[in-house]
Amino acid sequence: MNDLISRLLAHERIRAARRHVERADDVTLARQAALSATPAPTGAEGARGARVAELFREIGLSHVGVDQAGNVCGWLANGHGSAPVVLAAHLDTVFGPEVDVRVKRRGQRLEGPGISDNARGLAALLAVAEALVATGVPTARPILFAATVGEEGSGDLRGVKYLLNGRHDVGAQHAAPLPNTAPLPAAFIALDGAGLERVIHRALGSKRYHVTFRGPGGHSWAAFGVANPANAVGRAAALLADLPIATAPRTTCAVVGLGGGTGLNSIPQDAWLDLDLRSEEPRALAQLDVTVRAALERAADDENRNRSTGTPPLRLEVQLVGDRPCGITPRVHPLVQAAIAANRALGHDAELTSASTDANAPIALGIPAIALGAGGKAGDAHLTTEWYENVEGALGIVRALLVTAAMAEVG
Repeated sequence: MNDLISRLLAHERIRAARRHVERADDVTLARQAALSATPAPTGAEGARGARVAELFREIGLSHVGVDQAGNVCGWLANGHGSAPVVLAAHLDTVFGPEVDVRVKRRGQRLEGPGISDNARGLAALLAVAEALVATGVPTARPILFAATVGEEGSGDLRGVKYLLNGRHDVGAQHAAPLPNTAPLPAAFIALDGAGLERVIHRALGSKRYHVTFRGPGGHSWAAFGVANPANAVGRAAALLADLPIATAPRTTCAVVGLGGGTGLNSIPQDAWLDLDLRSEEPRALAQLDVTVRAALERAADDENRNRSTGTPPLRLEVQLVGDRPCGITPRVHPLVQAAIAANRALGHDAELTSASTDANAPIALGIPAIALGAGGKAGDAHLTTEWYENVEGALGIVRALLVTAAMAEVG
């Protein structure tokens, strides 16, 4: 793979594409700031998606459109009939519509909610597409450029799941990402945030639950002794805090929210807690899921045993609100090796790691997938003080270009 990357760096068209990326660095930064300043809360990515679609068309991608999930797609349609390579970046941010997403420049630093995650990924997606189109890089495989919806939090990877699993419906509004008769992608590369070192090849899976305990409620004095949903929430939180948790593979269970009740003198009729279960390994996540459900049942049973005779029991309701698959693209796979070799050729060590990204969905389907940062440095991710500095920013885009070209089999 080192030889392949070396050959690509010497390829006349790839060298031209690299020069295009480097010359267009200011344009890429301007696009990044403009996209970041266009609100795109999870579930409301339409305005940002519309702008990306316009840019896809201006760049010269073919069959540009928006699918039924809201993903924006465009093709570099060389190698018709071959399994495509997908280069993707997510449109949405963690910030709600009430957050001011205007971007400020302070010296070399851009500041604004979502300026790195994922305005940087989107700007890099556009930069790679533009460089390949402008320089006429020949590839044996078609390349699908996709700006996906619903990657963050409650989005639960909705966009990429639809892109890969809902292929028979993806022709809406003239989008033509993955027809039902087309082969699954040969490779999937997600551009997510900033950075040059990380190569995310392990998909951190999660299950997220909204758990509700329901009971009769009543006056805190007169009805005292009925099964109390608030007590059950406390019992459940304590049981979950004491669970033995595996460290290899690393597996976690966190109570991330709780609430209930209506007043200081009332036993609540319902109380709730939110849970986030995570692991890098599917069997470990499945086992944790079983253990957590047993703990919730025990919390309800313990509270019911303590209620006054003749009073109604608590009911337990467990709602799955998020399900992100886990898995791995092996280190020895050519896609991972291409990323490692590209890092090495550009003078940076590769850090193989895990995270929850759009790459989770293809990995779970057996599609080779990784996620890469798009160059530069960033901080305060998921905070309104998020920032980005364009230190070796173009180099991150060049890395994405090389990995995409390697997988698309440049001629």
